[in-house]
Amino acid sequence: MNRCKKRNSKLYYMDMSKAFYYLAWKSYNYLMSIPCFTKSMCYQPIFKNMKIILLIPAVMLFSNVIFAQDQNQEAKKNIYDLIDNYSKARENKDANLLKSILMDDIDQLVSSGEWRFGIDVALEGMMKSSKNRPGSRTIEIDKIKFLNATSAIADARYQIQNEDSTSRKMWSCFILVVDKGEWKISAIRNMLPAK
Repeated sequence: MNRCKKRNSKLYYMDMSKAFYYLAWKSYNYLMSIPCFTKSMCYQPIFKNMKIILLIPAVMLFSNVIFAQDQNQEAKKNIYDLIDNYSKARENKDANLLKSILMDDIDQLVSSGEWRFGIDVALEGMMKSSKNRPGSRTIEIDKIKFLNATSAIADARYQIQNEDSTSRKMWSCFILVVDKGEWKISAIRNMLPAK
């Protein structure tokens, strides 16, 4: 069962080598189309090589953009996996998995208005909540906003399908950070829309 649904069913990855050479080729053709200032200047070595000189930073710029986009897609995939693991841990009451994906100083605000500070209090509350509200949990990420390369905010639709066939539909906001090379949950905010 897929507990963490992706709003867009596929994550698109760029073919780095093809994109790089395509942009380099387009940049080269554009620069080569620029005429020399005068016919005599075309024979001056500095102007003869000017187009090549201008091409180098253009190619470097485009390659950096491609690399950044690829890193962003990889980070998004890791965040989807993280939230999926959180959903599995909650449903299966897996405290060990939760410990591995939560920051030690995590804080959580639940829909009842209760605050939980620190991993011990948060784990105790999560285990109690999962026991009191058994059923399947579905977390559908709505959007991800990167604050920088090591922190992000993920807004998600959070639904608990109770055993009596009723459902509880909420919003969840996850504050995510990179810790020792891995994405982890630093804070959670749950909200139950007023009826």
